[in-house]
Amino acid sequence: MSRIGKQLINLPEKVSVSCDDSLNVTVEGPKGKLEWVLPGGISLSQEDGAVSINCASEERKARALHGLSRSLVSNMVDGVTNGFVKELEIQGVGFRAAVKGKALDLSLGFSHPLLHPIPEGLTVTVEENTKIKVEGIDKQLVGQFAADVRSFYPPEPYKGKGVRYKGEHVRRKQGKSVQ
Repeated sequence: MSRIGKQLINLPEKVSVSCDDSLNVTVEGPKGKLEWVLPGGISLSQEDGAVSINCASEERKARALHGLSRSLVSNMVDGVTNGFVKELEIQGVGFRAAVKGKALDLSLGFSHPLLHPIPEGLTVTVEENTKIKVEGIDKQLVGQFAADVRSFYPPEPYKGKGVRYKGEHVRRKQGKSVQ
């Protein structure tokens, strides 16, 4: 049995979790509503302000899905109560970002600006033209959007230019030396 899957998920006051016959899990809270479908062989039970995820068999795949399901439902509960935030920093001369309507406009030294559409359910703010803040209730959506923005120009090791996560350390390489 999965060690993570055995742990109970404590529900805050204003959060409700429901699961119907077709294994659709719905989590509602103060920040919004999230839905997900449980994989086969996994069930959800609720008792006294806590949710437990149960596994039908002890096969390797079922045990792996047990822990995964518990983590995903726990992230859904955290998302509708607190939300998730990813912060990015842009470093480089002339590199900047701005929000234009429902798209993030990135100027990263290419001959053209990059317009990256912002998905529904996310709020993106830009401060000082170089600090991007991505907020939302779906952890996967927030992380994927931040990773997509970073992938346009990852930090390079010689000058450190590019888009990086806040607090990310980039190992610098020494350039060519004159002899």
